[in-house]
Amino acid sequence: MIVVTGATGNIGRPLTRALAEAGERVTAVSRHPAPVPDGVRHLTADLAEPAALEPVLTGAKALFLLLSGDLHGPGTAPAELVGRAAAAGVRRIVLLSTQGVVTRPFGATRIAMRALEDAVRESVPEWAIVRPGGFASNALWWAESVRTGRTVAAPFGDLATPVVDPADIAEVAAACLLEDRQIGGVYELTGPEVISPRGQTAALSAALGVPLRFHELSRAEAGAAMARSMPVELADDTLDILGAPSAAELRIGPGVREVLGRDPRSFADWAARHVDAFR
Repeated sequence: MIVVTGATGNIGRPLTRALAEAGERVTAVSRHPAPVPDGVRHLTADLAEPAALEPVLTGAKALFLLLSGDLHGPGTAPAELVGRAAAAGVRRIVLLSTQGVVTRPFGATRIAMRALEDAVRESVPEWAIVRPGGFASNALWWAESVRTGRTVAAPFGDLATPVVDPADIAEVAAACLLEDRQIGGVYELTGPEVISPRGQTAALSAALGVPLRFHELSRAEAGAAMARSMPVELADDTLDILGAPSAAELRIGPGVREVLGRDPRSFADWAARHVDAFR
């Protein structure tokens, strides 16, 4: 059995579906009840309470570990999850980490994630680490303003960075869970090109077939909005990257091609597949 945490999110949903279609027994874990593919067991559990995960892990051979934003903050102990998984007999863990552990290694959230990576390496005999950059699906933050006012509001409108399609992350994670050749791999995932918020707006406009207006937010405005759904420090780290990306953060990551043997999907492709969310 394979356990997928964050199973109802932008990565977990396609990952759960891919594993089920591959014939695997899958347990999908999320904080709240949600529909899952036929044949998939769904359990509710909060990763902030590691003891609650023990019954979920019983009989599992592999675990996909994805932490929600609030578990990146101070006072959390995600490494305990890894220890409990190993104690339950899980042999393989695929961890969703972040590119920032390499490009921004000194922030508290990055230090904590690096420690979690180390815990995974030390606790189970089989592991893989997936380090994506920014997500194309972050554009869903704009869905309401696009629907109601045909407007995208974002900071740093003309600064371009690579963004990765969560479907690519899910496909890479599935390969790491299913294929022995991925054991011990660390994979940096991005999209195939750099694209600015203004460029993303143009791609959404083309997918929708209607003009969209771009409104540039100040850093303070963007930070206040982001802090409503993630720790303030994580929001600040994200804005640091968006506002002043390093050369490493502008690099097109090789991970999708390394694992899947193809180029990553573009933001325009993501927008075309998710256009209904903006209508």
